[in-house]
Amino acid sequence: MRIKCLACEALARVVYLCAAHSPHIVDVELFRIGLHREPADLRARLQARIDAVNQEGLSLPSHVRSTQCMAQGKLSSTGEADAHSGWPNPSGFAAYDAIAMVYGLCGQSTACLIARDVPLVIPRAHDCITLFLGDRRRYGEAFREQPGTYWYALDYAERSDGSMALGAEADAGESGFEVQDAYREYVEKYGQDNADYLMEVMGAWQKHYSRASLIEMGVGDSTRVEARARALAEQRGWAFQRVEGDLVLIRRLLDGEWASGSGSGDDFLIVPPGQQVRMTYDIDVIGCAPVTG
Repeated sequence: MRIKCLACEALARVVYLCAAHSPHIVDVELFRIGLHREPADLRARLQARIDAVNQEGLSLPSHVRSTQCMAQGKLSSTGEADAHSGWPNPSGFAAYDAIAMVYGLCGQSTACLIARDVPLVIPRAHDCITLFLGDRRRYGEAFREQPGTYWYALDYAERSDGSMALGAEADAGESGFEVQDAYREYVEKYGQDNADYLMEVMGAWQKHYSRASLIEMGVGDSTRVEARARALAEQRGWAFQRVEGDLVLIRRLLDGEWASGSGSGDDFLIVPPGQQVRMTYDIDVIGCAPVTG
């Protein structure tokens, strides 16, 4: 099986590791951290790449398509799926058997994505914290036990253009220099009294947090990130802890273990060609339905 993987670079090391160990051919493409801040923009970028992947198979020479079809035993000459692939393909050939999305719902960024000729496979997750922890139920339990948790992870901290931490609140910035620069800008634009008020409001989110958690994936050296996270936690009067991450969700995604018979089917949504992702507002997080309109 050949899988196209579209992933956020917040999980770069984990994705590359799991792709390397996958029994399938996995081509990885990373998207820049922070695009989730504009969900409509990220959705458009992802859809554009999904559409491009569908065109890649059509652009191959016919003799290459025929050779690959016969060698892989995926599609018959009419484009119908055989017993090995399980996927119908209206175009008669696709460069990939599936597109694996290493994304959660991510602020509705993946909602309404449409599968064209190639199925989409998406973890049932609200955000990347579930992907780091390996299970949305585990994330739910952690949230219920300690809702005021600020999450850190190595790749996100290293590759982010500002905040070290996972989550929307992190976008406000963590560095003292960023805060000082913002304050000076507000004073110039709105005056000191208004600037003081804005800084107080923007910093109010910190009052809802009491713990900083570093998710340790066992891939890469997180010593420097941990030191920084500990320092920030101490500065804010928060507790600090290390949490063991789990590769299982991403490993299963890239190993092709999606079907319910594998014991992990409820962890993934498979979007057949011609359908699009929908939010379900329940424990499943996402579902799919035929494209309308």
